[in-house]
Amino acid sequence: MWIELAAELFPAAEFSPPTDAAAIDAVERGLGQPVPADLRDLLAETDGLRGEWGLDVIWPAARILAGNQEFRTFGEFAELYAPFDGLLFFGDNGGGDQFAYLADAPAEGVFVWEHETDTRRTVADDLADYLTRVLTGDGDDWYVTYD
Repeated sequence: MWIELAAELFPAAEFSPPTDAAAIDAVERGLGQPVPADLRDLLAETDGLRGEWGLDVIWPAARILAGNQEFRTFGEFAELYAPFDGLLFFGDNGGGDQFAYLADAPAEGVFVWEHETDTRRTVADDLADYLTRVLTGDGDDWYVTYD
């Protein structure tokens, strides 16, 4: 389902071999929170998804774990930004902004964390909406005009 959707939206999308349940379970253990069902299903089809310009639309499971651990534990971030424990990052725009679920409320949609302002706001209704917007958007800042 997810590969078909992404390929329909952006035929040049790059897919990786699927991840296994053990890798997703490792993310959950490492972060102490569940991976939302739709992201889990997508990773079971492709362990990461690249869009235009090699943009990391969806990170591989290992990067989801490592990236979130870094955001939550890097000392300098604690001095600059609000805590990241409430976010589950899974992709980025290639320029510093990151895309995430609210860790305890993934049904609230997909959020962007804008690194220059520490702004956190909704940019898509769900993972399918996020893929639609990022893969058909005009450039890497497609989310700036989200309403």
